[in-house]
Amino acid sequence: MRIVITGGGGFLGQRVARELLARGGLASAPGERTALDELVLVDQAWPPDAVNESRVQRVTGNIGERALVQRVFAPPTDAVFHLAAVVSAGAEADFDLGYRVNLDGARLIFEACREQPRAPRLVFTSSVAAFGGDMPETITDATAATPQSSYGTQKVMGELMVADYTRKGYVDGRAVRLPTIVVRPGKPNRAASGFMSNILREPMNGEPAVCPVPPATQMWILSPPRAVDALIRAMELAPEDWGWNRVLNLPGITVSVTQALAAMEKLAGKECVARVRFERDAGIEKIVAGWPVRFDAARAARLGFAADGGIEEVIRAHVQTLKR
Repeated sequence: MRIVITGGGGFLGQRVARELLARGGLASAPGERTALDELVLVDQAWPPDAVNESRVQRVTGNIGERALVQRVFAPPTDAVFHLAAVVSAGAEADFDLGYRVNLDGARLIFEACREQPRAPRLVFTSSVAAFGGDMPETITDATAATPQSSYGTQKVMGELMVADYTRKGYVDGRAVRLPTIVVRPGKPNRAASGFMSNILREPMNGEPAVCPVPPATQMWILSPPRAVDALIRAMELAPEDWGWNRVLNLPGITVSVTQALAAMEKLAGKECVARVRFERDAGIEKIVAGWPVRFDAARAARLGFAADGGIEEVIRAHVQTLKR
């Protein structure tokens, strides 16, 4: 089995890669597993501790480059995790870059899949930014996508491509709308949602952190371990499990900044919370305020996807990662 991960140098891409290598492949049927022969990671940069073993090939470049995408998909490919994207605030700040990567780059990936001798399975990471504006109190899989940002719009376009290319038989596509992933490792990035990780990660590392939104701000979140499990489960589910609707809201938990800081204080002490200061950023606040914070994830639960047990569990998962 040959698997491609775009965004393979990112924190989710690296975690998915490590998990696939540990499992030795993907489940093809109950009790059966197709062995992983080659894992191709595509990204523009790599962390110092990037996955490196005999089954891994790293390709450095931009998915917006047609020649690079054609080279990556020249050998027959069985499965694709399309994780590469310009994140929310970055796509909002640079309109052209967002469309060039999030839409045009995605289209190149889909077209490369279309040229495969057999339609590969493809997992596309979408976002809760698919929703905005005048929303119901609780979002379901039947709620109409109403993005209020360029990033959200580009993600919804990707969802529609998943549905259409699947309908035509070019891919066996699955789109999952990720909650905000907390706690993200590494340094802050340009994601508008990144502050929720920052105000937990940096203080527990003994460093100051800035929260750009009011304490009452809420978010729909999911831990990295649960996110990795969800992405692989989305890939392994049989086509008939998905049915006609190839877009899924992943389960998560609703957490406010106040609740997150209270949990950190309980687990790590008051000195950690004291390292957080509030400096409101109108741009970030506007983006985040437009996202939904409550979902009915009954369909995801029926399909075997799971949420975290609470914000304390999320923080403990992060602490355990640091100890490895």
